[in-house]
This record gives sequence, C-alpha cells and structure tokens, in this order.
Amino acid sequence: MRSVALSGVCEAAAVTTIEADWEQRIATLWAGIDDHEPEEFLAKVRELTSERVPDDANALFELASANDSTGHGDQAAPLYRQALDIGLTGERRRRAVIQLASTLRNLGRVEESVALLTAEREAGSDHLDDAVAAFLALALADAGREREAASLALGALARHLPRYNRSLAYYAQALLDTPEPA
Repeated sequence: MRSVALSGVCEAAAVTTIEADWEQRIATLWAGIDDHEPEEFLAKVRELTSERVPDDANALFELASANDSTGHGDQAAPLYRQALDIGLTGERRRRAVIQLASTLRNLGRVEESVALLTAEREAGSDHLDDAVAAFLALALADAGREREAASLALGALARHLPRYNRSLAYYAQALLDTPEPA
C-alpha cells in the first residue's frame, strides 16, 4: 500500500515538473519573439502547443496569442473563445478576454469588444485593471463614444501620476457629466 502512495506522489511530481518545463519553454519563446520572423515564431508556438492534449486551455490560449501577435487575428479569435469555453483560469483567462476583445475590435466587431471588456471590468479586480480600461477606451473610441473613452483612459492614468491624481480623476469624471459640445 505504501509503494502505491509513493508512486502517486512521484507521478504528481513528474507532472508538475513537465508542466513547469513547458511553461518555462513557452515563456522563453515569448521573451524572444522579436528574434524570430512572424511565421517562424508561430511555427515554434505550434510545435510547443502540439505537445499538449488537444483541449488544453493554456495551449489554446498561447496559440491564439501567437496568431494574434503575428497578424492572424481571424485565426486567434476562435482559439481564444475555445480556451475560454474549456475553462481557462487565472491570469491567462483575463488576458484572453482582453486579447479577444482587442482582436474583435481590430476585426470590426467593436460592439462585441465593448461588451466583453465592460463585463470584464465588472467581473473583478487585479493588476490587469488598467489594461482592461485601456482596451475598453480604444473600443469605445471606435464605437464613437470618445468622451467616455477619454474619461476611462484618464481615470486609469490618474492613479499612476506622482501629482494631480485627484484633479485628473475629477476631470475624467467631468467628461461624462458634461454634455457633448454641439
């Protein structure tokens, strides 16, 4: 009985090591993206993601990101959706929503982008909040909602200024409270 328990521990450790190795290799590849031609980079990501089971949400996310980063947004969008539908979690989940929304905006699906990012802003808070706000501001601007976009971007920026935080936050809100000039 003890050897069976030890065997399970060893198997779990091996899986953890394999997972960590894959994560390190994908991170290293992304760190060197500029060292590769776009199609070469995409091929390398495809090779790494092919090591995983077909419905691995993390691998699908990485492949979507690689397609996106190499100018293949039309191929990236369904991969992001598939990763999210499978149950992508953690930071990758939030990044997938941001990246999918950005891709949709670039593909001309602005209202869908706004809806995704608006829901994401309401879903919780973490270190990617300002990224959500920035991409939502872009989508809002493309949707003809420039004052709302400027307000959102300035409100996010206000938190990072060494001075004038309160003033800028006030003016950002005032953009929403003041009617559009005729």
